Amino acid sequence: MTISGGEKVMRSLLIYVFLIAALRVVGKRELGQANTLDLIVLLLVANAVQNGIIGNDLSVTGALLGAATLFLVNEIFARTTAVWPFASRLLEGSPTMLIEKGKPIRRALHSTGISLSELRATARRQGFVHLGDVHTAILETNGVVTMFKENEPLVYHPAEPGGLRIGKRRRSRG
Repeated sequence: MTISGGEKVMRSLLIYVFLIAALRVVGKRELGQANTLDLIVLLLVANAVQNGIIGNDLSVTGALLGAATLFLVNEIFARTTAVWPFASRLLEGSPTMLIEKGKPIRRALHSTGISLSELRATARRQGFVHLGDVHTAILETNGVVTMFKENEPLVYHPAEPGGLRIGKRRRSRG
């Protein structure tokens, strides 16, 4: 290896944290609503950060150390967000209401980068003939848009991560 193991670990950690921050700034849309242009950007970003992680080292050991660091850091962050809701909100954000009481929230659509035509296409994929048939639509933290009919009430629970949940009964902790 041409770069020390410690430097490789530090490079991997820095790139990982940068990518989390960049995806938080760009928004949740990138995750679940990706189009062809988004895919191209993700492929180019992967190529761009490769040398930042492993440097000029083309060894298998260097690649394995960089990959192992990324998996370890990801596992630590995943467990942290599962245990502490504030970490989940910090790293993943919170759900965004896109349609409320049958009306699109234009400010939310604009801030998430989702157009009305994309929202209509999502509604059709979920079995809604018209966007007006959707009572509530939420952009989840994983980038997926979840849509509900009028008879599926949205209940706000501030104690739960994100605070949004469908239904009237609270989940049991078990």
